[in-house]
Amino acid sequence: MKRLVLMRHAKSDWTAGGPDHARTLNERGRASAAALGDWLRAQALLPDEVLCSTSTRTRETLAALALDAPTRFEDRLYHAGPVAMMKSLRDADGDTVLMIAHNPGIAEFAHEIVARAPQHPRFRDYPTGATLVAEFDIETWADMKEGSGVARAFVIPRELIEA
Repeated sequence: MKRLVLMRHAKSDWTAGGPDHARTLNERGRASAAALGDWLRAQALLPDEVLCSTSTRTRETLAALALDAPTRFEDRLYHAGPVAMMKSLRDADGDTVLMIAHNPGIAEFAHEIVARAPQHPRFRDYPTGATLVAEFDIETWADMKEGSGVARAFVIPRELIEA
């Protein structure tokens, strides 16, 4: 059994200007990422491997989660589509992998990997910080197929902060 925690980076700051790759999180994004880290710990969903885009906002999201797991920062996850995300995941070794990336690719990937979408009104647009937990009945990530995942949870930061 393998588990994927598929997370879109937290809310970024559009006011600073500069290149997209260097965009940082805003205050709300930092609070959201911290809340997601607390939720992952409370749900015992701690990754044993992290795959993270090289952008500043994904790195800052990971840092604010306050998790301790081996991490691979991958350029190919920066604005990646589902094909690149699948390639990264198939190279993973962990039983529970956290992948942090960007929309629209992450929403597309989430829809492709689960057999049935979770009954959540925000799953379709996958807002910042959105996190899907999916399980796969496979021995290795190389065996993963589209539509084979079972959605176990889907959460957005607003729900965690308002709770």
